[in-house]
Amino acid sequence: MGAGKARKTGQGRAPRLRRPVVLVGMMGSGKTAIGRALSARLGCGFVDSDTAIEEAAKCSIAEIFARDGEAFFRARESEVLARLLEAGPRVVSTGGGAFLAPRNRAAIAEHGAALWLDADLDLLWERVRHKSTRPLLRTPDPRGTLARLLEERRPIYAEAPLRLTARPGDSIEATTARVIEMLATRPDILEIPE
Repeated sequence: MGAGKARKTGQGRAPRLRRPVVLVGMMGSGKTAIGRALSARLGCGFVDSDTAIEEAAKCSIAEIFARDGEAFFRARESEVLARLLEAGPRVVSTGGGAFLAPRNRAAIAEHGAALWLDADLDLLWERVRHKSTRPLLRTPDPRGTLARLLEERRPIYAEAPLRLTARPGDSIEATTARVIEMLATRPDILEIPE
C-alpha cells in the first residue's frame, strides 16, 4: 500500500483506546486536567474517580474522611475504581492514594494501563498549596506532609508501566500531546489508524 493510500484510509479517524488509561500520581500532578484533555483529544469518555465517589456518597471526599475515616474511604475508592475499569476504554483519573492499594494496582493491570504523572515537590506544592479540598494536607506543616507523602509513594507509583514527567511551564495541551505520543508506542493501549 502506498503512502497516499495510507493517508487516505486514516484521514479523519482519531486514535482509539483499546483499554482504560488510568492516570495515577500525587495530588497536584495534573491527573484530572490531563485526563479531561486526553479524553477530548481521543474522543472517549473521562471520569474522575474522586468525583464518582463523591456522587455515590452524596458528600465530599473531605467529609467522608472526617465522618468515616481514611480506611472507609479507601474501601469505597476500590469499589468505584473496579466499576469504572469494567466500563471499558476511557480515561480515568484517580486520587493520589488509589494506586497505593495492591488490589487497585492489580485491577488496573488486568483491565487497563496505569500512567504515572510524575511531578516534583516544588511543582506539586505550587499547584495544591491554596486548595482547601486536600484532607491529607490539613496539618500544621502541609508542605512537609506533601514531601513525606511523595517520598513514601514514589516507589509504588514507579510500578506503573507508563511514566510521564510533568514539566513546569508545560501547558495542558503540550502535556496531553506528550501522553498521546507515549500511548502511541503501545498498540495494545492505543490504536492509531493507518
